[in-house]
Amino acid sequence: MTSSTPALPGPLAHVAMDGELPARSAIPTIFDELDYQMACQAYLWALPIVSYAQWKGQHYDVFGATSSDLVRYVTYRDRLGIITANATTPYILNFFALAETGPLVIELPAGPTAGGVSDFWQREIGAMGEMGPDRGQGGKYVVVPPGESAPDDLSPDYRTLQPSGFNIMFGFRTLDPDPARAEALVDAVRIYPYSERENPTPTRIVSPDGREWTGDQPRGLDYWRVLHGVYQTEVVDERDRFYLAMLKQLGIEKGKPFEPDERLRRILEQGAAAGELMAQANTFAKRFEQGSYWPDRRWEQAIVIDNPAQRGNGYDELLERASWFYEAVTFSEAMKSTTPGVGQAYLGSYTDAAGEWLDGGAYTLHVPADVPAKLFWSATVYDVATRCLIDNPQQRGDRGSRDPELVVNEDGSVDLYFGPEAPAAGEANWVQTIPGKHWFSYFRLYGPLEPYFDRSWKLGDITPA
Repeated sequence: MTSSTPALPGPLAHVAMDGELPARSAIPTIFDELDYQMACQAYLWALPIVSYAQWKGQHYDVFGATSSDLVRYVTYRDRLGIITANATTPYILNFFALAETGPLVIELPAGPTAGGVSDFWQREIGAMGEMGPDRGQGGKYVVVPPGESAPDDLSPDYRTLQPSGFNIMFGFRTLDPDPARAEALVDAVRIYPYSERENPTPTRIVSPDGREWTGDQPRGLDYWRVLHGVYQTEVVDERDRFYLAMLKQLGIEKGKPFEPDERLRRILEQGAAAGELMAQANTFAKRFEQGSYWPDRRWEQAIVIDNPAQRGNGYDELLERASWFYEAVTFSEAMKSTTPGVGQAYLGSYTDAAGEWLDGGAYTLHVPADVPAKLFWSATVYDVATRCLIDNPQQRGDRGSRDPELVVNEDGSVDLYFGPEAPAAGEANWVQTIPGKHWFSYFRLYGPLEPYFDRSWKLGDITPA
């Protein structure tokens, strides 16, 4: 190496040289570093597909769901395994392999629902319900596997969706505040293979029923096992071929068992650990151009993906995708609404007003009057380790405008409290945190209004009490 060559980082800093080439004895160290770096990058790339594959495994292996079922999450404990779940509205969803079902029919009833279909890269294929083409009037959809044409005898009353992959998720929420009407909407949904349309298997509604489960990406070697498993059943996107070359070097190939030797096991475990550290920094200390929503506040737009295709101007949104799908699941255009009164807005706060990580101490959040949300607003606490709702003794992770006991100040503003002990003001506006455990918060606005978009309404920071 010449004197002008920069110093090398990490293990390569001490590589023995033979003139301008590495010593032959150093070659294994260099390849170890190469494979380790590929594992780190493959970890970030694979976050969305591993997330959905992990979640599907819980549905089928833990809850006993089948491809004729939907899983409904109702209680707080039900939702504890969903990454950044909303604690106020039920979720109804399941995962399906089109290679097994063939064209899949989804019948959605008329009524206030919001949902849709996405592939396992969490790219939205089509919205349904109030934000979809049926505009809440319901209808029949058929999801056609990649490479296939719609059935020849398909009648005009079907809407057709076609993903680029074989694995999909269908999910929706009921938006009707009346429990009985919401229940009727859920019971009216039907999902079945098109080939069984004359006599479809009844759609069951399955529930976690208090069983412990986790939908966050697994750690260590299990991360790669889940990736290997789902990769066996997926098509190859052109944009992913270089990453699949990395996986081949790491012992993950289609049609071959995942049997890493001791060297690869070590590298994969280290790559997953380092990859998660990178994901945490990329998520909780975002360095994307959008910055804080208000210049003098810590709140940021949590969703940094620009569009369902995850495509930027001249590039694909690798780091944006890794940021959002480490801290959350699913994306639709409705979640990043730009139309007043429609969809949702998500703000994330990962630090207090001084820029320090949020921990198990006591904090307050001042919510000014006249929150610009047509439907409702909520502030929710999540555990950074799981990115799921905080599993506190209180078994409550949010406070918002739908809580009938919420205490509102005389001027219409609301003060929220976060901490391990109830504040002197009482428990109505309090979310319990856990000493020594870090957390972050989402502030959601359902049906955001113009004062949110023009930033004339401004949310307070989370401040140490």
